[in-house]
Amino acid sequence: MKRTKRYSEALEKLDRDKTYDFATSISLIKETATARFDETIECAVRLGIDPRKSDQLVRGATMLPHGLGKTERVIAFAKGEKEKEARDAGAQEVGSDDLAEKIQGGWLEFDRVVATPDLMGVVGKLGRILGPRGMMPNPKLGSVSFEIGKAIEEIMAEKAEFRTDKNGIVHSSIGKASFTEEQLVENLTVFMETLMKLKPAASKGRYLSSIAISSSMGPGLKVDPVWATNAMR
Repeated sequence: MKRTKRYSEALEKLDRDKTYDFATSISLIKETATARFDETIECAVRLGIDPRKSDQLVRGATMLPHGLGKTERVIAFAKGEKEKEARDAGAQEVGSDDLAEKIQGGWLEFDRVVATPDLMGVVGKLGRILGPRGMMPNPKLGSVSFEIGKAIEEIMAEKAEFRTDKNGIVHSSIGKASFTEEQLVENLTVFMETLMKLKPAASKGRYLSSIAISSSMGPGLKVDPVWATNAMR
């Protein structure tokens, strides 16, 4: 695969055979995030689970202390008093059947969806549209709740959501390249602590199998999973 000059120069600054602690990995990734836009810093963790077994899947959300550095466009399925509550909390669009029809008509100018439990029957009809985009509201992630205002406020405050893919890997943004090293390390630490708390009881052996940090347009590097496991205890 042909690599750009910028990518090749970034690659020369890294030893991809080594593993690092949080602070060193963040410092190196920030140094190589040289694109003309504010690159997202991402973390990918391969977990010691069997993704084929439902009792070993890991899914959750956490509030990062310094946010994610992006603005989410939130829509809400709510009615009555909850509709006003959703609008007051900052939802871009609020509705019920009318909102569902708008989405079915092709409107997708939003990033996140929340709903009150009584309207999940309406939202369920949008499964083929929202599901593949990872936008279906989920009680485990706090996006299905009668506390609709709180749910929206948490999303606007940039809650990080994650779930294991078919290979047992969890991906999450931990901020932007413009963040300070200290902010990114704190975000990464909170994300990893959350993963540790969600370790399935059925998972055996090493839980943090491998960890990689990268920027949107740059090469990745490895974080020492043994070091990370000990640091989280």
